[in-house]
Amino acid sequence: MSKDAVNTAAAASRSDAAQVPADAGDAGYSKDLKPRHVNMIAIGGAIGTGLFLGAGGRLHNAGPALAIAYLVCGVFAFFVVKALGELVLYRPSSGSFVSYAREFLGEKGAYVAGWMYFLNWSTTGIADITAIALYTHYWSLFTDIPQWVLALIALAVVLAVNLISVKIFGEMEFWFSIIKVATLVGFMFIGIFLLATQHKVGGQTPGMSVITENGGVFPNGLMPVVLVMQGVIFAYAALELVGVAAGETAEPEKVVPRAVNSIMWRVGLFYVGSVVLLALLLPGSAYSGDQSPFVTVLSKIGVPAAGDVMNLVVLTAAMSSLNSGLYSTGRILRSMAMAGSAPKFTARMNRSQVPYGGILLTCAVCVLGVGLNYLVPAQAFEIVLNVASLGIISTWVIIMVCHLVFVRRAKAGLLDRPTFRLPGSPFTEITTIVFLLACLGMMWNDPEVGRKTLLLVPVIAAMLIAGWFGIRRRVSATADQELSQFTK
Repeated sequence: MSKDAVNTAAAASRSDAAQVPADAGDAGYSKDLKPRHVNMIAIGGAIGTGLFLGAGGRLHNAGPALAIAYLVCGVFAFFVVKALGELVLYRPSSGSFVSYAREFLGEKGAYVAGWMYFLNWSTTGIADITAIALYTHYWSLFTDIPQWVLALIALAVVLAVNLISVKIFGEMEFWFSIIKVATLVGFMFIGIFLLATQHKVGGQTPGMSVITENGGVFPNGLMPVVLVMQGVIFAYAALELVGVAAGETAEPEKVVPRAVNSIMWRVGLFYVGSVVLLALLLPGSAYSGDQSPFVTVLSKIGVPAAGDVMNLVVLTAAMSSLNSGLYSTGRILRSMAMAGSAPKFTARMNRSQVPYGGILLTCAVCVLGVGLNYLVPAQAFEIVLNVASLGIISTWVIIMVCHLVFVRRAKAGLLDRPTFRLPGSPFTEITTIVFLLACLGMMWNDPEVGRKTLLLVPVIAAMLIAGWFGIRRRVSATADQELSQFTK
């Protein structure tokens, strides 16, 4: 029996369905996330490792044109989150887009969405613990400690915190986001002050001359800007956390629109604004991939302590991203497990109503990342960043496809759209999907890492197909069981 049949039965018997969660994976959660938690989770999703660490290497390669890449990708990221926000208001679910894929694309769609998202966050977790280790090595006290040891310690600490309760997670993300926002605003004030006073940075006078005298906006041509696109997409990868968190808040209809609508100005201020400032303060060649660009600037103005403080903040950002990844995959895997498409143990919850089974599975993959840091510490971050990009691009494409089907059903009178809507459907969804797939194709122009990453696509597809044939009977049996509950 297909999941669509279950949904049809549920719609036909709304009085009974009201007694049962729309997604079995939504049962058992507390509603302890407050509006301030969800708002700051949305902000935290817009400010993470991709900006604090990844921007250094991208500025080195693409130059000031990186700001254009952030703006373009930010617009499409906003479209994705706007579409997801509309689906959330239609039916809040901790299973988020996996639950919507189940409803609009069937169990196969939910299966692909869930496991590709797991691929995204498990590899992002590796990127995060790699970033944490790199940040920690900034201080001479930790230089002699192997990178993989620092990565393992970070993973253990965040795992312990994540398993306590969703309220603790919300509080942790709230304060992490406060720190990140306050620091970025502080840096921007410092940058504006340096520009206004013409204070030398690393022996150079800041201003437009830094750009014009070092190759202009495109110092290395257009191709490097094109190549960094998938990395920029990765920088926005946590924005969809709003959809997951909405399942554990009491008033999603009030919280989600406010959080989603504020994403666009955050992108403009924090990403584009920061990159423009960085480009005006130092030439792109002064930045590097193994140090935060903010640390680079503050260290060069002769205040080493400022660099230490910023390094501590970007360390916090990486911890926040890792924490968010464990949170979201735990909920997504539980939704899948309740439908039969993930291992049964990932459906388990502890006394604090935390789905610890899925969290532990994500941690297990992150442990492999500790091994990657041991084998190739210099390349670990770029390798996992590209693999994570496969996961996030496929997730965003699935969200937009789900929204297309959702709108089509609404036009057919089968359901009602909320007043909070993605504008320009279906043009907006189709354009976004084409852009995301183009970003994926651009990776072929990077023979060192990107091309090798694309060669993993058929391998991942084969694994997904093999996995589906392994669990399809269990999925079917679960759907039949749900249908019998509706028809009693």
